[in-house]
Amino acid sequence: MAAISQAVYRRASSLVCRLHSTYVQKMRYLNELKEDDSLCRQAQTSGTFYLFHNLAPFLQNVGKKYLVPQLSAAEMKRILEKFKETEQWIEKSVLIGCSDEHVPHFALDLGALEKSVIESELKGSFTDLRKALFVVDGKDSPLLASAQSLLRWHDSHQYCSKTGQPTQKNVAGSKRVCHASGIIYYPQMSPVVITLVSDGSRCLLARQPSFPQGMYTALSGFCDMGENVEETVRREVAEEVGLEVESLQYSASQHWPFPSSCLMIACHALVRAQQAEISMNSLELEEARWFGLEEIVEGLKREPRPSKRDDGSFLPWFPPKQAIAHQLICEWVKQRTS
Repeated sequence: MAAISQAVYRRASSLVCRLHSTYVQKMRYLNELKEDDSLCRQAQTSGTFYLFHNLAPFLQNVGKKYLVPQLSAAEMKRILEKFKETEQWIEKSVLIGCSDEHVPHFALDLGALEKSVIESELKGSFTDLRKALFVVDGKDSPLLASAQSLLRWHDSHQYCSKTGQPTQKNVAGSKRVCHASGIIYYPQMSPVVITLVSDGSRCLLARQPSFPQGMYTALSGFCDMGENVEETVRREVAEEVGLEVESLQYSASQHWPFPSSCLMIACHALVRAQQAEISMNSLELEEARWFGLEEIVEGLKREPRPSKRDDGSFLPWFPPKQAIAHQLICEWVKQRTS
């Protein structure tokens, strides 16, 4: 009787979805896959798979482009058979989305298998995500970032923090359950503010010692427990460069997988020009300074990589267009030139 009721519910859901937009249909289908293990398991037989090896995504270099291949379920079965592994490996995958035609997309980490054999078989290579995000097509970057974050979360949440007992993921990978305590764990993101500070005519950019030579970006920091976005922005700017924010404006947000899964909340902050002397926190930053409009425009024209002047010093350059810091800098330029 329960099976009949479930079938009727699915048919009714499908009818309702057909009356809605493609986006609504897709979101409701994904939610069904997350909640119904048997339906998700069935979807794995017709879905496509993005491969990772110890959290590094698999890319193929075709001409001057880096492509992110999607392997069919049949191709995945062939790869696993080559390693004499069973199809049960597929259940280690996590659901990361679907196409408008309801073809589900999964991510699977093959870190336990020989990397060179997979790369040779599929004619590609597993690439560090920091590099991959900036060489693949813009539509693929968010997918790779989300996939790696979800795979990383499952790898670090295999045990219950209360009982110490193993947790078990559902088929879609949208949660993990400790059956000893009944606790359900869901993937979470940490909120981070990223702030472009301006005094009206200049913008402030900084760099940390770990940055590539010459790269400057906006200030950023994690939200403390109990803080709202405005309080975090004011605190971070005060802590890092010793300036007091007069006003701020929200710009946009972006998921960012480093150092773990973060929600980057991008803002513009204004400080008084008369009180714009930087007092840098050298424990967090290597350098922080004001940039004029002309220098910013020139920096945006450069390739996002280190380049030297004739005297051996490095020209300033900024994060590539896939990073939300780039968007903040371009918005500031537009504000100053409009």
